[in-house]
Amino acid sequence: MTSQSEAVLEDNLIKRLSENGYGYIKIKNEDELKANFKIQIEKLNKCQLTDEEFNKILLFLDEGSIFDKAKKLRDHYFIDRKDNPFYIQFLNQKDWCKNIFQVSNQITMEGKHKNRYDVTLLINGLPLVQIELKRRGMPLKEAFDQITRYTLHSYKGLFNYIQIFVVSNGVNTKYFSNGLKKDLQYEFTFFWKDIDNKNIHSLDEFADTFLEKCNLAKMISKYMVLNESTKKLMVLRAYQMYAVEAVLHQALEIKQNGYVWHTTGSGKTLTSYKVSQLLAEDKSIYKVIFVVDRRDLDLQTNKEFNSFCDGCVNITKHTGALIKNLTTEGKGKLVTTTIQKLSKAVKTAGDKAKLQKIKDKNIILIYDECHRSQFGEMHQSITEFFTNALSFGFTGTPIFAANSDGTRTTKDIFGKKLHEYVIKDAIADNNVLGFSVDYFGGAKLKDIADLEVKKINTKEFLESDKRLNQIVDYIIESYDKKTRNREFNAMFTVSRGGVVHKYYELFKKKKHDLKIATIFTFKANEDLSESEHSQDLLDRYMQDYNEMFETNFTSDDFKQYHADVSKRMKNREIDLLLVVDMFLTGFDSQLLNTLYVDKNLQYHGLLQAFSRTNRIINKRKSQGNIVCFTNLKENVDNAIALFSDPDAIDVIIMPPYETFVKWFNHDLERLFKLVKTAAEALELQSEKDKESFVLIFRDLIRNKNKLDIFTEFKWDDVKIEEQEFNDFKSAYLDIHDELKKPKGDDGESILNDIDFELELLRTDNINVDYILKLLSDLDRNSSSFEHDKQRIISIMREHEHLRSKIDLIEKFINERLGNIDSKTTTVSEEFDDFMRKERKQAMCDIVDEEHLDESKARQVFEMFEFSGKIDDELIKQAFIEKLKFKERKNKVNTIKFKIIDLFERFDY
Repeated sequence: MTSQSEAVLEDNLIKRLSENGYGYIKIKNEDELKANFKIQIEKLNKCQLTDEEFNKILLFLDEGSIFDKAKKLRDHYFIDRKDNPFYIQFLNQKDWCKNIFQVSNQITMEGKHKNRYDVTLLINGLPLVQIELKRRGMPLKEAFDQITRYTLHSYKGLFNYIQIFVVSNGVNTKYFSNGLKKDLQYEFTFFWKDIDNKNIHSLDEFADTFLEKCNLAKMISKYMVLNESTKKLMVLRAYQMYAVEAVLHQALEIKQNGYVWHTTGSGKTLTSYKVSQLLAEDKSIYKVIFVVDRRDLDLQTNKEFNSFCDGCVNITKHTGALIKNLTTEGKGKLVTTTIQKLSKAVKTAGDKAKLQKIKDKNIILIYDECHRSQFGEMHQSITEFFTNALSFGFTGTPIFAANSDGTRTTKDIFGKKLHEYVIKDAIADNNVLGFSVDYFGGAKLKDIADLEVKKINTKEFLESDKRLNQIVDYIIESYDKKTRNREFNAMFTVSRGGVVHKYYELFKKKKHDLKIATIFTFKANEDLSESEHSQDLLDRYMQDYNEMFETNFTSDDFKQYHADVSKRMKNREIDLLLVVDMFLTGFDSQLLNTLYVDKNLQYHGLLQAFSRTNRIINKRKSQGNIVCFTNLKENVDNAIALFSDPDAIDVIIMPPYETFVKWFNHDLERLFKLVKTAAEALELQSEKDKESFVLIFRDLIRNKNKLDIFTEFKWDDVKIEEQEFNDFKSAYLDIHDELKKPKGDDGESILNDIDFELELLRTDNINVDYILKLLSDLDRNSSSFEHDKQRIISIMREHEHLRSKIDLIEKFINERLGNIDSKTTTVSEEFDDFMRKERKQAMCDIVDEEHLDESKARQVFEMFEFSGKIDDELIKQAFIEKLKFKERKNKVNTIKFKIIDLFERFDY
């Protein structure tokens, strides 16, 4: 049976959408798109627009970024008629089913290239959803890559009103929101789901559910968020939408409490914001109070909520401000606060009296991470005061009987569970990462003498200098491997403040260049059994921090210090942060990938702490790394069983090192069946054989990416030498380089659709600075000069971002290196001068070789350098000689290739 073609998929989809109520319309080009838009917008608004009025609308819609246009879509436009002025809308957000739905296909748009789009869904004549299809069996990533190419080359005009993209190969289907090319990442594409979290894969079922007219218009109208901070469009995932709808139903129809269990890292903040926003919009609700259990989380929530909706949250800096916000009617229905401030307000006599007039009003209390503080006296006092309030909890780790320590459970407090999305679901959907957990596991950890905590679990042993020294040595030695040469950073959590002090002092004594910071709380009247008060210790460590970052904090500025540490951790300015409990909940950073643990963690505390490391950012971050210096194996298994199920351990915890070695060697066997050497790989003739090689070696790269995290990894464990692997890597990159060259009329290569995942080959510490350091040590008079020179060239050939500079480095060695006077200039300064002159000459060469007007060509160069864009028309204006259409097209492509190659070669 032959695989279903894209054309058949397209026809079937259009037929299905037509059966579901979409009107089919044939639109060939941009002019016909505009003409249809005028007809539909007149129908929606029950009006007739003059040509002048419509042209003004088009001008209004054409201005601004994708983000600006998303706001215009949801806004009204004023028609200024002298006799009867009125507003029109572009999208009916209130009665979303009453919008006008159409489907079209193969609309042609002219941009840098002519492109035809597979299937376009129009709402009120605007193209709001774009669907790109690939034949069955082809990876979804290829359809995604096609969309990113369209984003760069031809999406313009009304197509910038696309809100949602859909990619499908018939078998698998995903969706994601529109954005700038730099913001589009395949890692942030989503499956639609049913209410039980079962993925909806097939295009037919996706068309019947997600693309159902009312559901699609509801998603665009109600379940997209325009992030004012990042200027990005965000579309909710299925489980987020179901949770919001469940809470709204429970609050407005059932009028009872409830809670949502969505695992840490799955976007609870966005979900809870959407719930809060929609409830605050309901006229029957007096106020929505969003409650957190720490002041830093209050500030973080305010910042995040206001990024979703600028100025929509009333900030409560103190109890007086909270009372004012709660008692002021009208605007500002959404209030965020801490449980401490709210509890104080309802218990203090004077404050309580001021709140009396609202105690019986319809109030919604939404608790974030409804844990210990909410289960005690504070939660009870709030509940007893607000007699007509409903309470809803959002948590990633609920309290069950097993982890309640005899206190009340989440169900006891909030009642019915309204929706759940547990960690195994999130990992399966690639919304968060799994964990690689070492229990004394790695060769170095095994050297830590007698570290069998089940047999010896005394404070004397656990805090012994010998043990702590060995752990510090291990962390220093393993750090670069675990964090991928410091692309990411790490935290280290220990049992108590006194142990933080011991570890911090040991790190200071050791030889390393890690930027280490610490933060912990202190009590004014603390037990002075320790040699130094915690506050004094923190002041001393803050001084180190101040010297490192040119700040001026003391323990009196603790809140500001906390905020600064948080910011620098997220920006990866701190390598390692030592903590006891702080930052183990509520702290989100995509660049944190490793947690070292020397304390007992269990149940919700364990999963919350581990989850600091598993936020998705790119392919190079393949898991969260956990290194345990105490025996937590049983605790980990128990936590996973409680918060997911016992069978989910293999989903949540990555396989051991030996398994990855086995997988890597299996892929090597596949490789050696195709080619025995890298030289043979370069001799492959057919595109099919080249494709097989690329796909097999890509699997090897992916497995090698995971092996690199393990401290015990050594080349002796795999069936290939390191140099031989690097030779294959060079062949892999040669094939990729070949694809970048202009093809003329020979057509597209099938390899163009393959994602080579070059980011997995990049090593941040192997860069031009590293090469220049090697050049500094190169001695022309040494007998090993040629050997050392070739070693440098070989290193460059193995790294994708350096390959284009090989000829420049060789020329620099031959022409400049031997003439540098080290007393007056450095190799780096000489290289800078060399590159400036070579770059200028390379530009002149393009002008001469392609017979271009120099001033026009300079404009093309300057535009590309500034914006990364190449204007085809500007290139054509630079032509001195007249060319036929086909010659002109080929020449434009050749010049574009040369410009891109030039800037890539000289970018360092």
